[in-house]
Formats: sequence, structure tokens, C-alpha cells
Amino acid sequence: MPRAFLITFGLLATLCCAGADWPQFRGADSSGVANDRQVPTTIGDRIAWSAELPGRGLSGPIVVGERLFLTASSGYQQDRLHLLCFNVQTGKKLWEREFWATGRTLCHPKMCNATPTSASDGKRFFAFFSSNDVICVDLDGNLQWMRGMTYDYPNASNSIGMASSLAIAGDTLIVPVENMSESFTAGLDPATGVNRWKLDRPLIDNWTSPAVLRGKTPDDDLVILQSAKGISAIKPYTGFEAWHFDEPANVQPSATSAGGILYVPSKGLTALEPGANGAAPRVVWQANRISPATPSPIVDDGKVYAINGSGVLICADAKSAQVLWQLRLQVQSGEKPSRSVFSSTPVAAGGHLYVFNEDGVAMVVKTGATGEIVSSHEFGETILCTPAIANGALYVRSDQHLWKIGK
Repeated sequence: MPRAFLITFGLLATLCCAGADWPQFRGADSSGVANDRQVPTTIGDRIAWSAELPGRGLSGPIVVGERLFLTASSGYQQDRLHLLCFNVQTGKKLWEREFWATGRTLCHPKMCNATPTSASDGKRFFAFFSSNDVICVDLDGNLQWMRGMTYDYPNASNSIGMASSLAIAGDTLIVPVENMSESFTAGLDPATGVNRWKLDRPLIDNWTSPAVLRGKTPDDDLVILQSAKGISAIKPYTGFEAWHFDEPANVQPSATSAGGILYVPSKGLTALEPGANGAAPRVVWQANRISPATPSPIVDDGKVYAINGSGVLICADAKSAQVLWQLRLQVQSGEKPSRSVFSSTPVAAGGHLYVFNEDGVAMVVKTGATGEIVSSHEFGETILCTPAIANGALYVRSDQHLWKIGK
């Protein structure tokens, strides 16, 4: 089948599911924003169902059609890998597949093996784990291929655990394995798991996830790889570097894009306008006051939002970086205010941000001239995942449970 047809088909599949599905970390375009005004703005009274999970997980759910896919890990050494599929309407578990990890499973106690978020191309479900195991099944759970990257690259690991999520662009599965020992990002053929390309990356521990910068045509799409050595824009099918930005970036929150501008956690936050025909990007602005901590920034309706290390949500104009307002993300929890510790990246829909702190307190923030927490709910379990939005519902998980907030 000609490559041009494959890329066009892949783009059409992505575009068809972009409005309703959530096929990878922060959605189809890596923005975390859903064009959906049906998502509830209260949570406690809109929990449609919950489902028990067999193990730990920081990975976010992904949604394709009527199915939700998720990963978990269990066992004393977190070496049991779980792939799960649920019906989005009922919460019924449709299938579960289990595998043994082939790589290193040691992680920081806050993390676990099922930290990276998985991805789907609409035909297959790709799971990725801190042990550098990549597993591909079809949507019914039938194994297509499994690849233990540690067999090929035995030194690829770090002492805390791997957390970067998968991305799909240009009919290529992007697998980031960046660390201090054997650091690389690979582009895999989604049908076989074989390398299309492999790029050596800076020898620095890195937990950021690739962002997809959509172009006017499929051949113009770029995968954004971020590290402490700068930003690389990669052609997804070939691995060719289209341009590079030399200033160091953060290694936890990931870049995002909106309106053709790339917002990079660098020197606080840096807005870049990519150049044409491979030209170096232009710095639109840099703002130290907008400094995201662990959660990635998000851009919606002309405003950029970031949660800093003090648990303060900062809203700034996306064109000028002028700070418009700040809001401490804290609600009364029992006899004292909730903690302001966040790992989950917010998601946005219908003029609201959906924010979860590590204690499992959900906050719905109405955005506008000023920020306002319009509702909150305590799940009572640790939540570190980035949630998903699809078909008027919000999906979030803890180590023990998966919830749907919606109809």
C-alpha cells in the first residue's frame, strides 16, 4: 500500500475520532482540550459508574468509540502488566489481558510500572510500561505483537522509573525512552512493532511526553520532543529533524500547542512560532511568572493556564503572556483545606478546567475574566493520572478504581 495513502488514511482516522474520542495522552492533538460542552460541571452527583481495577496505575484512560482502554500493574515487583477494556456506557469490563514485564520494574514509590499513558490508532491498542515493554493488541484484545525494548537496549532505564507516554502521528507509533544510560526515541511501525527509525537523545532523565504539532497536510505534521537540551521537531514517518530550539526545557511538564504556536516549559513558559520550510522557530515571548510544575500547561480560548509548585493556577493571555488572574487550587477538605500537590495535567471543555490533586480532590474551575472553583468532589483515593474527555463525559482513575462522570 503506498505510503501517501497510509499517511492520509491515518490522518483521516485521527480527524474522525478527534471530536469524540480521546486516543492518547491529552487527546488526539496533545492539547488536553475537548470541543465538548456536555461535560458536567459538577462531579459528585454525576458519577455514572465506577469499576474496580486489578493494580496500580498513573496512566490515563483513552477512549475509542464505545470502548475505554487502560493499563495497570500489579505484583510485589510491579511486574504483572494488565491491559483492560471497558464499555463506556455501562462500565462493564469487556476483556483483560495480562503479561509479564521483561524489563526493569523498579520505580519511585509514587510511581509504578503502569505510568505511561497508552494510545490507539482506531484499529489497535498500544500499551507502554515503565519496564519499556510495548504491547499491541487489536480492539478485542487479541495480541498482535509485543516488544521488550530492554532486550534491544539493555541499559535504557533510570532509578525513578519511566513515565513518558506514547504518541501516534504520521502512521507511526512514537515511543520515548529517554534516560541517563541509553537514551533514545523510536518510531515504530504500528502493524509490526519494528523500528522505522531510532534517534539517539540527550543522556538526561526525561519524563516529558511527545506532542503532535499538526500541519496543513499530513506531510507537515511534526512530533515535538522535549528535553533539557532543547526542543526537536521530528517528521514522524522518517525521524528527520525539521528544526531544533536550543534553549533547555523542563523534563516533567510537556509542551502543548494551539493556533500554530508551541508553548514550551522553558524559562518559565516560552511561546514559539515554528518557522516555514524547516526554519528555526521564532520566540514570541518568554514569561518566568508562568512556570508550570509537574502538570503540563494547557491553552484554551486564547488563554494559557499553568499550575505552579505552590498549587496556584495561573491564567495568562496566550498572545502576550500578560497574567490575567491567579487562583489557589484549594477547597475545604474535612476540617482543613486540601493539599495543593498536583501531578495530573488539567483537561478543558466548555469553558471549564477539570483539575485533580494527588489526594483525589477534583475541582471544576470556571474560566473567564476571573477563575472560580464552581464545584469539587473528594474521591478519597490518590489520583495522579491525566483524565480523558469523550462524548460528554470525563474519565479518571486511581490505583483502585476507574470512574465515569457524565450521563
